[in-house]
Amino acid sequence: MIETHAHIYSDDYINDRTEMMDRAWAAGIEQIWMPNCDHTTIEGMMQLRDQYPDRCLPMIGLHPCYVKDDFENELQIIESWLNKDTFIAIGEIGMDLFWDKTFRAQQEEAFLCQCGLARKHNLWIDIHSRNAFQETIALIERFGDPQLHGIFHCFTGTLEEAKQAIELGFKLGIGGVATFKNGGLDQVIPFIALEDIVLETDSPYLAPVPYRGKRNEVAYIDLVAQKVADLRHTSKEHVITETSKTAKSLLSR
Repeated sequence: MIETHAHIYSDDYINDRTEMMDRAWAAGIEQIWMPNCDHTTIEGMMQLRDQYPDRCLPMIGLHPCYVKDDFENELQIIESWLNKDTFIAIGEIGMDLFWDKTFRAQQEEAFLCQCGLARKHNLWIDIHSRNAFQETIALIERFGDPQLHGIFHCFTGTLEEAKQAIELGFKLGIGGVATFKNGGLDQVIPFIALEDIVLETDSPYLAPVPYRGKRNEVAYIDLVAQKVADLRHTSKEHVITETSKTAKSLLSR
């Protein structure tokens, strides 16, 4: 399996990170893709990249919840890293209008700037979109580059929204919400192509049932794979094979 989105550098794992990683490998995880938040998370992320080369793969980007008036300074740091090291994607980036709309204009500008960095460096983007799906779609359309592609991480939208994202060339990151009783993804996952799905946990957040409300970890992605399989009336092995193939296609474009 490929875990396409996990904050394994988080302080939530400060006391048992090695054991958590061992559980991930034992669960059959081939790679863990690490999204960045801002300049404060880069060092820990790159240390894990160095500790687990070819298994922990870093992205670089400014998370919308970390966008403030000084976002341009953060983007300069990101570009400096892009010029001296290797990353698989620009992420996580996007729009978040759930917690605070104070910096909405800055979020929009930061997103468009980072889309530009993705195209400049021939990378895909990892999108965080919370209470802002149509706003994010509008920005992608405004950017107007058909080569822009990537993942709508932690997708929790409707079937219509899923089709919008797929039509624009994006994959859907499916995580623990798929296991929630009222998560809504039972109305989406059976009706889209498996090749448009990748698996994630968003650890340490959004743990799947039966761990909901507790700290999430990468090994729990197995529960997500099983739920996707159940909803599609297929085997977990088939889901793992196809979603891993889709994930790897992002690295090879």
